[in-house]
Amino acid sequence: MRKPVPVEDLTPLEARAEYGRLHAEIAAHDVAYHQKDAPVVSDADYDALRRRYEALEARFPDLADAASLTSRVGAAPSEKFAKVRHAVPMLSLSNLFEESEAEDFVERVRRFLGLGPLLPLAFTAEPKIDGLSCTLRYEGGALVQAATRGDGYEGEDVTANVRMIAEIPKRLAGAGWPAVMEARGEIYMRRSDFAALNARQEAAGDKLFANPRNAAAGSLRQLDPAVTAQRPLHFFAYAWGELSSPAAETQIGMIEAFRAWGLPTNEETVLCEDARGLVAHYRRIAENRARLPYDIDGVVYKVNDLALQQRLGFVSRSPRWAAAHKFPAEQAMTILRGIDIQVGRTGALTPVARLEPVTVGGVVVTNATLHNEDEVRRKDVRVGDTVVVQRAGDVIPQIVQIVADKRPADARPYEFPHICPACGSAAVRELDAKGEADAVRRCTGGLVCPAQAVERLKHFASRNAFDIEGLGDRQIEFFYEKGLVRTPADIFTLEARDAQPGALVKIRNFEGFGETSVRNLFAAIAARRAVALNRFIFALGVRHVGETNARRLARHFETFEALRATARAAQDEASEARAEIKNIEGVGDVVAEAVVDFFAEPHNETALDALLAQVTPVPMERVEASSPVAGKVVVFTGALERMTREEAKAMAERLGAKVAGSVSKKTDLVVAGPGAGSKLAKAEGFGVEVITEDEWFARVGA
Repeated sequence: MRKPVPVEDLTPLEARAEYGRLHAEIAAHDVAYHQKDAPVVSDADYDALRRRYEALEARFPDLADAASLTSRVGAAPSEKFAKVRHAVPMLSLSNLFEESEAEDFVERVRRFLGLGPLLPLAFTAEPKIDGLSCTLRYEGGALVQAATRGDGYEGEDVTANVRMIAEIPKRLAGAGWPAVMEARGEIYMRRSDFAALNARQEAAGDKLFANPRNAAAGSLRQLDPAVTAQRPLHFFAYAWGELSSPAAETQIGMIEAFRAWGLPTNEETVLCEDARGLVAHYRRIAENRARLPYDIDGVVYKVNDLALQQRLGFVSRSPRWAAAHKFPAEQAMTILRGIDIQVGRTGALTPVARLEPVTVGGVVVTNATLHNEDEVRRKDVRVGDTVVVQRAGDVIPQIVQIVADKRPADARPYEFPHICPACGSAAVRELDAKGEADAVRRCTGGLVCPAQAVERLKHFASRNAFDIEGLGDRQIEFFYEKGLVRTPADIFTLEARDAQPGALVKIRNFEGFGETSVRNLFAAIAARRAVALNRFIFALGVRHVGETNARRLARHFETFEALRATARAAQDEASEARAEIKNIEGVGDVVAEAVVDFFAEPHNETALDALLAQVTPVPMERVEASSPVAGKVVVFTGALERMTREEAKAMAERLGAKVAGSVSKKTDLVVAGPGAGSKLAKAEGFGVEVITEDEWFARVGA
């Protein structure tokens, strides 16, 4: 049986191929887990995918510019509930899988803070509950709102249902709580309650839940709170969002405060003085895992000092001061019955393995992504093979390897199609600037391929893009088939066209539609005529521009007109406009080129004009808009003495500044430390304000 090639042994071409494969698989798992409450892989399997994905980015940094999964959290909220915008984003955690990685995590924290090995640095360690993340907002001590995590920025309003959970206090006990406080934690179901619930479901002839996590999520997301009231749900508080005033100085102090205010907390949470203590607690929890009354999938480590947490800040997807040490993956063997080819919105041909159903970690798995042509060839996967399937993170499964000695004698190597199965156009592997073939084979029939058109429309209306309620995948496929919606602009003219006296068939007359559903659909479309700029950019489907890069572009340019004008001017590679896009922190050459190419295509410009006649992109909500550096382009250069470079960038972004990697005419401020060189000279040449590190702290009031 073959093992995956170590990341350090991959060629750039092999790495790019595997990166694309992992990207598609992880994204699909995220939707299955967070949106549908129907994971197809175990937590451990998903974590293995994430770990490999992040290792590729670390080994081949240029790949990181081409994807945004490392900054994505969960999936968009369900359309069944009202939306709640989180005052403080509910982000995810980075994952650790080996004990040595716990030591690496501690060392990373020390390096970022500039702490030597002898200085004290305490951490908390707590079980990672396998449930549904939820935030509880208390005002004046009274519970006023509850919401799910959703995509981390916007969740579902489940207040009425949460009020049905007996152990969640409707009013806080004791005293000393802030006037406004958001307590965050996990809603879960105990294993014994899960077994009893499934027994009742079976007796009633209803659908069984796959595992306690799915049962908890399904119970909380009931449209009728009375149903939720009948389900045995529980809650652990372990974090917080908005606080009107400080409540403690340490993580463990906040947990104790929660407990004093009547919120349930986990008694397995302990304080550890070093990495050795963290690992020891991890081992103890792992040994006692089966004895716990609830499911867990690891142990969470957090820096105890809240002031240090503030200094450490966040990367795009997770806090620097916390990490989840996950338990190993679960695997099973099954038979590969077939390989299907799916065509995505960018024309990518993705192979999907159709499996003999097998239960892995309590979930029935029937398919798994094979990522791309190179991965199929590398693993030599053949129809009829017995394969090892691994679930991780309760998202889509992966085929780890084949079982060679069980291969049928007549099994033949899989031949990847060179013709698009959706439109019959040629499918090719493009060459990059170095003459190397892209990892993904793509359909060349972009203007005629129905799969690409439909998938682009699905992406446009998806939860993290325009988020149009009632316009899901099925509806888009239907409208496309009927010729009613072929471009994004068609969505917003649908109501007017339907109302025309000459319309041959009204939408309400189609099977599955009615007066109410059509009225609700048109209202949902009308509600999205004004949309946040980052969502608008993401919805366009520009290659390499995921949610994170869309936010970066939106935050930098602030208006779509500014982005469009700059992208047009940037067609000249030597222009200041091209340099401006490339120098946006986290963007780089690959993304800049993709943005420029998008706006250079006349068909795209025509479609944009039609779309902009119907909708209005509005600026993103500005972070800490009252900050004296909010909205300013800041460059750090030279040796910083009071903070590390990473800490400086994180601090500036937290204050709403735009951090750039080089100086240009659009730079507002340069913070120069000792040894500043060419950037300082360039700033002086442009007349850009230059200040010292001490002056920076004085300016931002830190």
